[in-house]
Amino acid sequence: MKIIAFGGSPSKNSINKKLATYAASLFENAEVEVLDLNDYQMPLFSVDIETEIGQPELAKTFLAKIESADFLVVSLAENNGNYSAAFKNLFDWCSRIQKEIFQQKPMLLMATSPGGRGGASVLEIAENAFPRYGANVKATFSLPSFNDNFNVKKVEISNSELDYQLKKIVESIKLNFKNT
Repeated sequence: MKIIAFGGSPSKNSINKKLATYAASLFENAEVEVLDLNDYQMPLFSVDIETEIGQPELAKTFLAKIESADFLVVSLAENNGNYSAAFKNLFDWCSRIQKEIFQQKPMLLMATSPGGRGGASVLEIAENAFPRYGANVKATFSLPSFNDNFNVKKVEISNSELDYQLKKIVESIKLNFKNT
């Protein structure tokens, strides 16, 4: 199984990228590729810019990465209750090329933040919107208070109850994946 994982943040120290990396690592014997949004920086989307430059190769490359996956692990950053500008811009460019950005790939959709809600607002927005763009969301997971509940050095959830919840979700996904 090939997993494409990414965090929806351009931060060099993205907590969402760390969570996505950890979650993807729970799928034993999987080939995991972790994408960095910084590798997909494009001009701010507008129809005027699209008319001027066409569709950026980086957006096409991102869509090809999604196409290569058997499973997606996505953890979204929450900026003012919504997607980060970097993720939204990539999303907008990709949707101009192919409306079903996520290409019916099964997905574990997550969010985390330093706050107690763990990106709940952006997770709710994405859970409602992503299926219209070809996401087959199998499960969602929110990690609240990232700095208190994640061990950055060990790259793992340090809160045993939350870690158990995520591992239970992954086991359920793996079981369902085997039965298809």
